[in-house]
Amino acid sequence: MTKNKDKKQVEQPIENQVEKETVETVNNGETVNDGEATAAEEVSETDPLQVKVAELEARVAELEDLKLRQMAEFDNFRRRTNKEKLELMTTAGERIFKDMLPLVDDFERALSAMSRKGDEATGDEAIRQGIELIYSKFVGFLAANDVKAIDTTDADFNTDLHEAITTFAAGEDKKGKVIDCTQKGYTLGEKVIRFSKVVVGE
Repeated sequence: MTKNKDKKQVEQPIENQVEKETVETVNNGETVNDGEATAAEEVSETDPLQVKVAELEARVAELEDLKLRQMAEFDNFRRRTNKEKLELMTTAGERIFKDMLPLVDDFERALSAMSRKGDEATGDEAIRQGIELIYSKFVGFLAANDVKAIDTTDADFNTDLHEAITTFAAGEDKKGKVIDCTQKGYTLGEKVIRFSKVVVGE
């Protein structure tokens, strides 16, 4: 009787141990204890935070890139604006000076006509001197504002400065050279505001 009782007491712990192992066994034959389950729960809880951090980091990088682009665009805009201001200051009076050039042409024609007639024929020496004075002041005013006539005397034909209205057979030594100027050209600084109309030798 005593032996049977002892046998039951020995068998009972074995059955309890089997039940415990069965509880710890999960799918795929892996065992998960309480500590591992807690760690898994913590990882699952921090995943949304990690996703949010990644999104914020991406947003920060995007804003940094946008800031750099805008700074570069502003720098280009500032440089372009300064250049336009400089050009405007240089050529601000271009239209005014260009409109004045026909007046200079008229003065030169009047002086040329009076010279052809001669002082004795006209008897208007005082008028001629007055016209010359006004003309010289006018030309001086233009020169003071960096408006200068383009020199065509014995010059090589240059499409950057001259406009050929016709060609003329003038011998080999005059080939490609300006042999006559029918209308003076002018520059404002480095810019041509009116091309010289010339006859070119061929």
